[in-house]
This record gives sequence, structure tokens and C-alpha cells, in this order.
Amino acid sequence: MQNPPANMPEIADDHRDGDLPDSVDLVTETGASASPASARVEALVATATAYANAASSENTRSAYAKDFSHFTAWCRREGFEPLPPSSQVIGLYIGACASGSVVDTAAGKPKRTAPALSVATIERRLSGLAWNFTQRGMPMDRSDRHIATVLAGIRRKHGTPPRQKEAVLGEDIRAMINTLGHDLRGLRDRAILLLGFAGGLRRSEIVGLDIARDDKSDGHGWIEIFPDQGVLVTLRGKTGWRQVEVGRGASSETCPVAALESWIRFGRIARGPLFRRIFKDNKTVDVERLSDKHVARLVKQTALAAGVRSDLPEGERALLFSGHSLRAGLASSADIEERYVQKQLGHASAEMTRKYQRRRDRFRTNLTKASGL
Repeated sequence: MQNPPANMPEIADDHRDGDLPDSVDLVTETGASASPASARVEALVATATAYANAASSENTRSAYAKDFSHFTAWCRREGFEPLPPSSQVIGLYIGACASGSVVDTAAGKPKRTAPALSVATIERRLSGLAWNFTQRGMPMDRSDRHIATVLAGIRRKHGTPPRQKEAVLGEDIRAMINTLGHDLRGLRDRAILLLGFAGGLRRSEIVGLDIARDDKSDGHGWIEIFPDQGVLVTLRGKTGWRQVEVGRGASSETCPVAALESWIRFGRIARGPLFRRIFKDNKTVDVERLSDKHVARLVKQTALAAGVRSDLPEGERALLFSGHSLRAGLASSADIEERYVQKQLGHASAEMTRKYQRRRDRFRTNLTKASGL
């Protein structure tokens, strides 16, 4: 993106997070890219590389790149070769991560021992290593005993039940949107909260929406507004396309469709990304789409401002809320058959949907009484 003119207002939302993540680099085995007459081959490689990069999101590739960088730095400090992948070395690495014996030597900082990593983080690190090794044509065998046995021991010794984010319920959402102003930024954020809640959308799905279908867009889908009914959200997920129906609400103040229409009208959104950054003058809407981190910050800030879970200490409350609170909130609030909630969230199984239902009736089916006891 070119630098804005000197008189362009400053952007207030979502500071850039640094360099773009590493991408896949496909190399032909024939070495044809080095030939003078290889323009066609280079074009084919570039096309295949673009498709390979599209197989995973930028956030995923960025995380995997950091995982591999951490592993190679640890190998250098310990005197190991990171390539080709060694099951014994990887087993030692995850053991060091779990025990907190990895030395952090970040630039400008004294040497210190990094904190022990959680089981979930270690498993994610292994996925990142496996992905990086595969891209280099050197598959990693996670089932090898040097890795699998160490990981099983880590799970047994350090495994803890998953920490679930707090679900924001219907009354919470009403309180949260009341903390927002009625300026341009408030209109946008109100639409984000209401659409994300009513649609049971992930934060990446919310900011990935376009105002209309655009096959060349980098987004995750688009919306269609039906004046008398609601909005149809078409989403591209990990397993394919799905459609989410968001009907009109009983009140114009809390109706997600009305909030969306207000944002589109006053934000003058005619094409491209639906939710965008706003400049500091609070009058100018940028052309770039919001970062999904904005949704997480928005949910946290408004939930705290609205006093959601005020029965808990302030520090503990701050850890409870994230963008995922919207999906969990819909699953926990909707007094409707479970299969409809499952379809709205795009879950393949009812069991996954139940994990999102924080306050469901867990003892509706009493097998003890049913067995005659």
C-alpha cells in the first residue's frame, strides 16, 4: 500500500503488527528456474506458490514461522542441527519447553529462563515444526517414540482442563452496546458486536466479510441484506462454504440488521471490506479492513465497561473475555433446539456445540432415574 498524502488524517484503529509472515517457497526439482528460457516455468512456480500460500491463513503461517525460528534458535544454543529433522532432538526440545528450561536470549535483554509452555502451546509448536519441515521436503514423524512418548508424559504431568472464555449473553450484549457512542466508530463497533453475536461468527469471519460478493477479494465471505427478513452471511470456512441467516431483532436498538444498515449508510460502504479502520477525525473511513484483533479488544473493553461478571476481581475479569465470547454467548443464550445452534455455528458434531453452551441444562436427561435408581 502506498503512503497516504501528507494531509491524510492519521489512522486510529489497529496499528500494524510488523512485517508480513513468511510464505511458502516452492522450488522445482528440475532447477529450471535458473535457465535463461524459464519464464514459463517461473510463472508456473509463482502460480503454484500463490495457491500453496492460500492453503493456510497469514496468521497461521506467521505463527508457524515463529515456531520454527524458536526451534532453530534453541538448536543453535544447544549445539544441535535443526535440519534434517531429528526425532531425538525434537523430543529434547519439547521437554525443555515443558520444563521451562529454554533460555531466552532476545536482543537487548539479558539471558533468562523462559516460562514453561502449556501443553496446548507445545502441541501447536509441533504442528508448526511439522509444517515447516514438510515445506522443506523433510517430513517429521510425530508418531516416533522419541516425540510421542515425551509428549504423552507432558500431557500426563502438565495437562489441565481447557480454559474457556466467558460467554456474553443477550443481556450482556445489550449492556455492552450501551457503552458505545453514536458516532461513526460507535456505529461500526455496535454492528460488529450484534452481527458477531447473532451470527455466532468467529472474529476472523467478522472482519473478513465484504459488502458484496467479490471473487478477487482476500476476505472470508460477503453479506446480502433482505429488507423484510434479515441478512444472509456467506462464509468460506476450513471445510468449505456455509451460509448463516441473521434475522431481524425485536427491537431496533438491538437488531443486528438495523445496526449493520446504519454502519453501511453512514460509513458509505459501497464495495470492498465491510468493517474498516476509521481515522482519528472519526469522520473518514479507510479502505483497508479491520484486523481481527480489534474484535477481541472490543469485546473485552465493552464487557469490562458494562460490568459483566462484576462479581470477580478486575484482574480476573480481564482474562475472561475475547472474540470467542460472542460465539459461546449465542450458543448459551439461544433457547432453541440444539441442531439449529449447531448449524448456525457451523459445527460438524453436536458434541462440539455443547462445548460452547456454558449454561445449558446439563442434567436434562437423567440416566440414573431412567435406569430405575
